[in-house]
Amino acid sequence: MIKAIIFDMDGVLIDAKEWHYEALNKALGLFGYKIDRYDHLVTYDGLPTSKKLEMLTIENGLPVELHGFINQLKQIYTMDMVYTLCKPFFPHEYALSRLKAEGYQLAVASNSIRSTVDLMMDKSKLGQYLEFSLSNQDVKYAKPDPEIYITAVEKLGRSPDECLVIEDNINGIKAATAAGTYVMKVDTINDVTYTGIINSIQIYNNV
Repeated sequence: MIKAIIFDMDGVLIDAKEWHYEALNKALGLFGYKIDRYDHLVTYDGLPTSKKLEMLTIENGLPVELHGFINQLKQIYTMDMVYTLCKPFFPHEYALSRLKAEGYQLAVASNSIRSTVDLMMDKSKLGQYLEFSLSNQDVKYAKPDPEIYITAVEKLGRSPDECLVIEDNINGIKAATAAGTYVMKVDTINDVTYTGIINSIQIYNNV
């Protein structure tokens, strides 16, 4: 029986994919580099910034010495966008508040850094419903490695088959599947509804 729900953040609870894309390209653009939208959606989606920079070094010759500075700039630009654009979204507030009231344990496991996770959960007013959140700084290996979901399951005191992970991209789905949890795939934040989550839980509980 599913007793806990673990949410990815970007593209699931927060419509922030475009923010990350624009912020990274703004930082990269200062040095003449860019990730085009197709590559972002097909290859880079869901990966932490540090991994994206490593890939750009291998594929496009981005100097390794620039990684730290570009990463810092990207986080600054992202934070500016979060402060401006991140707001409460009623369907998510309703879903999480009701799920929590019904006794489900809720958590977030994100490939974003800690400061971004905390700020987005605060600005969206969703943090109050969570047992905890995990960032890519809380684990050694980010998604698609399963470590973050294995860690979340352990912190919840559950077994993998008692947990439903809600994800929107292939890297997160790979991580959740490898961790042994059930997975609900969504395409946009609008797919994350109370009814949708309950329907998934009922389907998996009856398997």
